[in-house]
Amino acid sequence: MSETAQQPVFSIEKLYVKDLSVEVPNAPKIFLERETPQINVQLRTEGNPVDEGVFEVNLTVTVTAQLPEDKTVFLVEVAQAGIFQIRNVPQEDLEPIMMIGCANILFPYAREAVSDAVARAGFQPVILAPVNFEALYQQNRQQAAEQAGAEATIQ
Repeated sequence: MSETAQQPVFSIEKLYVKDLSVEVPNAPKIFLERETPQINVQLRTEGNPVDEGVFEVNLTVTVTAQLPEDKTVFLVEVAQAGIFQIRNVPQEDLEPIMMIGCANILFPYAREAVSDAVARAGFQPVILAPVNFEALYQQNRQQAAEQAGAEATIQ
């Protein structure tokens, strides 16, 4: 094998919105409300192999706006996806590349889709704050390790 065959490869093949949903369950009366809703943002990242060295990564962002009496103002969910070529990297590096690197690439597109969807639903656009995907990844790994430890002691 030549030297170049072993060089790590990372490239973006395609970026796209895989799923987008907007719900305004209490329309039209909700537009008469004057209270400022509480905004809740949830993020989920997952990566799956598509082909040899090719992976699809989905960043799902769910934004829910609610009034104090649990009345939903709107719910927007965007699954921003990308197809990435990731080759010649150690197996243990694949997950961090997808969960941190790919998520960082997808986030601005998801952020724009959320803002646009909320505005099209008739509300002030929601501008998502930047996300530290590395810290989120470490936090999720720590929680998984703690859960695994708890499950091991229960058995």
